[in-house]
Amino acid sequence: MKLAVLISGTGRTLHNMLERIADGKLSAEIVLVIASTPNAKGLQYAEKANIPIRIIEKNDFQTQELFSDTIFAACRESKIDYAVMAGYVKLLTIPPDFENRVLNIHPSLIPAFSGKGFYGSAVHEAVIKYGVKLSGCTVHFVNNIYDQGPVIIQKAVPVLETDTPDILNDRVFEMECIAYPEALQLLAEKRITVEGRRVRILS
Repeated sequence: MKLAVLISGTGRTLHNMLERIADGKLSAEIVLVIASTPNAKGLQYAEKANIPIRIIEKNDFQTQELFSDTIFAACRESKIDYAVMAGYVKLLTIPPDFENRVLNIHPSLIPAFSGKGFYGSAVHEAVIKYGVKLSGCTVHFVNNIYDQGPVIIQKAVPVLETDTPDILNDRVFEMECIAYPEALQLLAEKRITVEGRRVRILS
């Protein structure tokens, strides 16, 4: 299974995937890394692994459609099976041939604390402020609305009385490092089907 990984920041999720591939726990090959900025620290992992890199900055394009078209043209050129958002914070317009072929992970149990403006520490701040007892992460397919695509996997973590956003973030990220490769491995094994909003995992 060939992947393109889209990053905007530190690349922690990209690093985790590379480790899972090296350990034989993820049957995939990352053939392209696309960054939204040349300053993305995660590019170091792509460089170390000799993975081709494309820098595609949204400000270079007049429209959302042109920006998205350029990204998916690069994905087609690399003959990928799936595009994987890994801390990528730009909204994309998904073309028909990439429906249910773009994945993202969100640091809450969707639909709670999701949608436009809910990313990074803002999610964990809202979780703590609301006073819920469980949070977690959600791996989902991406459509053209923030955090609205079909849900593949969700994993929960407790929210503790002593949590700060940073502490909760670390606990959720530990679970993300399990959930994202698990979802991708299911795709590699062709064990996922999508029927409308329902994702079915085959045994």
